[in-house]
Amino acid sequence: MRWPLTFAIAALVSLTAPASADAAARCTSALKPGDHTLPVTFQGRQYPVNVYVPAGARGAAVINLHGTQSTGAGQLEYSDMRSTADAGRFLVLAPSGAIPAAGGFAWNVPGVGTPPAGARDDVAFLDQVITTATTSLCVDRTRVYGTGYSGGGRMMSAFACHRPHRIAAIAPVAGLRAGRPDPVDTSKLDPLSCTPGRAVPVITFHGLQDATNPFPGGGSPYWGYSVPAAQQRWAQINKCSDRPRTTTVSTNVSKVSYQRCRGGAEVVLYTIANGGHTWPGTSVDNGNGTVTHEINANRLMWQFFERH
Repeated sequence: MRWPLTFAIAALVSLTAPASADAAARCTSALKPGDHTLPVTFQGRQYPVNVYVPAGARGAAVINLHGTQSTGAGQLEYSDMRSTADAGRFLVLAPSGAIPAAGGFAWNVPGVGTPPAGARDDVAFLDQVITTATTSLCVDRTRVYGTGYSGGGRMMSAFACHRPHRIAAIAPVAGLRAGRPDPVDTSKLDPLSCTPGRAVPVITFHGLQDATNPFPGGGSPYWGYSVPAAQQRWAQINKCSDRPRTTTVSTNVSKVSYQRCRGGAEVVLYTIANGGHTWPGTSVDNGNGTVTHEINANRLMWQFFERH
């Protein structure tokens, strides 16, 4: 059941972001646990953002971005994140893109392709989503995290490049980027297109059998360079001093991690040998290849977020 936020927001809108997680918990307790819709006003238009509130919410929030041709509501279902939110007592905010794409929407990822005339600035829009959540839902502004699937992972990567001070850590699924592909040679990245002023902790998940956003690179022009190249670039951005360390997690899953990074950041990549263009651990089969249940992306990313 979806509960309207109109009256709750009216009571809370005069509050500023809480000074502590305890203050956030007291504030968000005014909302009943369950699904809600948060109206976000941006450049004179109002956009509905899907919000899931767990019982005993403690002020943290995960922004969860859908893939191309989907919606915020669809991403809440596909990522299957509600049970993890219940356990971690964090809010989930799932906005929608604004570029029509089949039955859903796409994100306006900066520097990639040619967006339609008048396309919404989605970096600025997500910034406003965070501002609205911190003022209206009393989310702790130091505990806002980001994830996203496919095109949503690319969008969250770009947001971290352009608004690193607004996001504590990111966890793209099947979509990690570190800036746009080089227009001259899309097999390489353009390092000047992602130069955040602070370290951003990164955890990401990618299937080796992903045919949509291929692990070794290639595919669509907006994809281009490989996932390891993206991870290496984030390690450079975060000034990680250690060499990457590879460990075996399970039969089909391995982990490549960079540690000892500036500001205590980490850059961690889970690779799934038999994984498709899918969300590890979800109960939903989207028809894009094997969904691994050897790991659960939601649990792993939340454990990572709690460290940062």
